[in-house]
Amino acid sequence: MSDIIYTKVDEAPELASASLLPIIQKFADAAGVSVGTKDISLAGRILATFPEHLTEDQRQSDDLAELGKLVKTPEANVIKLPNISASVPQLVAAVKELQAQGYALPEYPETPSTEEEKTVRARYDTIKGSAVNPVLREGNSDRRAAKAVKSFAQNNPHRMGDWSAVSKTRVASMSGGDFFSNEVSATLDKEATAKIVLETANGETVLKEGVSYPAGTVVDATYMSAAALDAFLAEEIENTRNEGTLFSLHMKATMMKVSDPIIFGHAVKAFLAPVFEKHGDRMKELGVNPNSGLGDLLERVKGEAEIMADIEACMAERPPMYMVDSDRGITNLHVPSDVIIDASMPALIRAGGKGWGPDGKEADANCVIPDNSYAPVYDETIKFFKENGKLSPATAGTVQNIGLMAQKAEEYGSHPTTFEMPEAGTVKMILDDGTVLHQHSVEAGDIWRSASARKAPIEDWVNLAIDRQRAEGCRAIFWLDANRAHDAELIAYVKPILQAKGVADKFEIMAPREATRASLETITKGENTIAITGNVLRDYLTDLFPILELATSAKMLSIVKLMNGGGLFETGAGGSAPKHVQQLQAENHLRWDSLGEFCALGESLKFLADATGNEKARVLGEAVDAATQGILDHGRSPSRKVGEPDNRDSHYWFARYWAEALAAQSDDADLASHFAPIAKALAESEGNIVAELAAAQGAPADLGGYYHTDAAKTAAVMRPSRTLNEIIG
Repeated sequence: MSDIIYTKVDEAPELASASLLPIIQKFADAAGVSVGTKDISLAGRILATFPEHLTEDQRQSDDLAELGKLVKTPEANVIKLPNISASVPQLVAAVKELQAQGYALPEYPETPSTEEEKTVRARYDTIKGSAVNPVLREGNSDRRAAKAVKSFAQNNPHRMGDWSAVSKTRVASMSGGDFFSNEVSATLDKEATAKIVLETANGETVLKEGVSYPAGTVVDATYMSAAALDAFLAEEIENTRNEGTLFSLHMKATMMKVSDPIIFGHAVKAFLAPVFEKHGDRMKELGVNPNSGLGDLLERVKGEAEIMADIEACMAERPPMYMVDSDRGITNLHVPSDVIIDASMPALIRAGGKGWGPDGKEADANCVIPDNSYAPVYDETIKFFKENGKLSPATAGTVQNIGLMAQKAEEYGSHPTTFEMPEAGTVKMILDDGTVLHQHSVEAGDIWRSASARKAPIEDWVNLAIDRQRAEGCRAIFWLDANRAHDAELIAYVKPILQAKGVADKFEIMAPREATRASLETITKGENTIAITGNVLRDYLTDLFPILELATSAKMLSIVKLMNGGGLFETGAGGSAPKHVQQLQAENHLRWDSLGEFCALGESLKFLADATGNEKARVLGEAVDAATQGILDHGRSPSRKVGEPDNRDSHYWFARYWAEALAAQSDDADLASHFAPIAKALAESEGNIVAELAAAQGAPADLGGYYHTDAAKTAAVMRPSRTLNEIIG
């Protein structure tokens, strides 16, 4: 096994790797550090799942499973780039691309009927959504802005949209019948195995059995009422029309791969309610599944003139919709994975509460977030900026995050225990000793789910928060609502640990709404705070605050301290990656910023030095930090426009600053002498390298695929400077 594993992923981060990874491997080799790769891309995971359909040459090892074992060992040192958490449309598109490339994969069965189709569907379903993160995140999260990145953002503040006190932008959430209001929770006093059953007038159906929990696990159960959801959506569509704002739905249909696509489908049906009422049977015959989005629906009914006319008439009566791409007519409801709440809401907030409408102009929006568990965070943020005006990045403090996510904690681990109710009845969660732990009365179509958090990750999370607060000495808040069932169980863990460690006076406990306002007040004063949160809020806040503070969440330092001693170093968010690929394909300009990769690399090398005693790795890591500072200080990050420096240019400068830092350091003479000629060659060849990189831009780029690119074609696109390649090798 290599000393460091660099993950092979998808889209823009993977294209950037084709340029950056050869540089990393060249430099690391000088310190006796091997950097290998493991494929956790969507295409790679599909191929690994169906080996019996492939030729010997086409078969691929299950790298995700191998990494899942590695992260449970003290030797783990993994740099994880953002990967696709696939929605069904993305999964289907990836399968079709692979089939076109000669891989004889089975079709994805949208509505499986035979046992064989059900088996194929079940195997594909293990790939979609958040299939990767729960496997690799065998530790809790420590996310914060690197000091160099934060300093640069303060000295070079990005543009923020102006907020108006009379802005019509608001958040709409259900007042009842949602996951938040129906949640129950309990902490198990002993190890237990549970089964989940649905009792109806027709008998009992076992939904899931053999669900095992160690002692001390917090086990939740809840459901969302389909009737309450439909009534809420219908009301908010009408409210939006009356208010003259954009209708926007904000979900997480990738990570919440079972529940949120269903909720998304309810929104599609609500928006086109008259069409479904009139043509529902015919649309079903055509294979329409509203959970797949408006884009898939329109493709399936495009030959039906009457349905198309009724859709057009319905849309004319509806409020204008928040757009993903106004020029191409891609709406908020086109594809469930196009609008991801933790990216879409911060972008709208940063823009002063404005979203893009179908007319290509910005407008206020009704931000519809059906479940009320975390919607108050965005609601309070919007209220705060309406009252106080936009945040100033030049003077703002920072919000760090310590997140509970190990061992599939909380909602992100709930997929195997989430069900859409086939009929009315009572759902019961029954322990092996016969105890009914939780139960709910449900109606057909309701979405029921159970989530859990184990004792060891919870205790590790609290102790990680104590360590971080001690290191920072700043305000620290546990974002926990004593009136929410799950949070009350966590508070029962948190308080005794804080008291036993003698640090209870260093921490506050607040519900998410109050914690949001407190944090915004703190950073507005230029001070820092630590948000100590559960798994979903970890995800949401480490986009919200970085996008406000730094303009992007891709530049965050994201360290997962694996519970068995290893390290997982994440490199930021990939929500904007698809647009970057589209631009590269159209004009051979990649604006992806690899700053997150630089930060993760430095931490990984220093972690390796601590773990193995390889001091050359530490010298390399400290030089990475110097190179990262050089990128920021000299403005070498990628530009957004074709013809200007892009991702490949930033990698040249990173290599040059890294080599110069290594040549100049005095801790390791061998490394200094090794890198001196490399630094000299990179500096003297600047003119040729920059010219060769610039000459590559402008024309369309052929990658040989989108989800499964051709390695040679990708290398040719991403390494177009012969001079640089000769120096790096």
